[in-house]
Amino acid sequence: MGDPRRALDKIARLSAEPRSLVGFWDDAAEVLSSAVPHYSFPCWYTLDPATLLFTSHYNPLMPELPRESLALEYYGDDVNQIVDVARTTSGVSTMHEATGGDPTSSPRWQANVQLGGDQELVAALRTRSGEAWAALGLYREPGQPLFNDAEKRFVQDAAPHLAEGARRALLFGEATDPEGPQAPGLLVLADDWTIQSSSPDVERWLLDLPDADLDAGRLPAAVLSVAGRALRPVVNGEPAEVAMARVLTRSGTWVVLHGVALQSGTDSRVAVIVEPAHPARITSLLMSAYGLTEREREVTRLVLQGASTTEIASELVVSAHTVQQHLKNIFDKTGVRSRRDLVGKIFFAHYEPRLRDNEHRTSHGKALRGGPFTTADGP
Repeated sequence: MGDPRRALDKIARLSAEPRSLVGFWDDAAEVLSSAVPHYSFPCWYTLDPATLLFTSHYNPLMPELPRESLALEYYGDDVNQIVDVARTTSGVSTMHEATGGDPTSSPRWQANVQLGGDQELVAALRTRSGEAWAALGLYREPGQPLFNDAEKRFVQDAAPHLAEGARRALLFGEATDPEGPQAPGLLVLADDWTIQSSSPDVERWLLDLPDADLDAGRLPAAVLSVAGRALRPVVNGEPAEVAMARVLTRSGTWVVLHGVALQSGTDSRVAVIVEPAHPARITSLLMSAYGLTEREREVTRLVLQGASTTEIASELVVSAHTVQQHLKNIFDKTGVRSRRDLVGKIFFAHYEPRLRDNEHRTSHGKALRGGPFTTADGP
């Protein structure tokens, strides 16, 4: 195992750089291989934090994730599934721990063995605010040492940086190649605050921010603030940092601004990305596709996250009986008979198409997307 501190610092630096998601995963995989030796290439996933369902998978040795693997994840009764790991405090689990040292009864382990693996380490990649934007699978072939406590701690320490990097890469990709009216906006500024480039829709975002006057050449104060905070460390010769601000717009909605320094030779620039503060698309999708009420959508979201009836009742401050009644209505409207069927139906109807679209986009060098696939999205 290499120097964990140096490896962690490198992952932190990588996560602060605006880049493609595939480029980020490739560079992070190289660092991981020195810190936590493993078999073959990591399996990287992005998740919709609202549901913990896959939105993309990346492994250059497996360009297409087998549908059998997805069926095991969302219909199978097994251990070490990503949604379960994402709900744990540690966010890291190994197959051998989850099975008490005897994984032979696990269909997941049996599938891994067919691909040459034996051990499996699964990690939920959560930002510091607790949202799981990604997940990681590492494997070792038979006869290799078990993943040890130091290696698991390293993955835990690296997880927030990896999650932030994945989130930022998705934002950067969607801003440079927008797919709808709620796509993030991107603005690139020189160190004298002149605009060097912008995404097609960014003006709409800027005009909705307080004190903007683009005709007079005045950018919103919030934009200049995050730009200045992002650029300051670089000007002082320190590692780049990401500046963030949450701002109430003139129209009464909240947006989040991300400031990221860009360096090319001796020139210093900064990218500012503007996005909706609550970009979860699953809520409107559940309403339009299945006619679920607001409370039924909340229950469904928690079911997708793996919550039990007791946990749902506690979260929504209702009785377990009320939760069961909501579940009955949800099953009737969606045409399923169980929680597992509900998760499987929503994943394969709305998330597998997104995952397959992202596999296609990866093979063509295009930016990857987050969130479920809707009829407004294009390949």
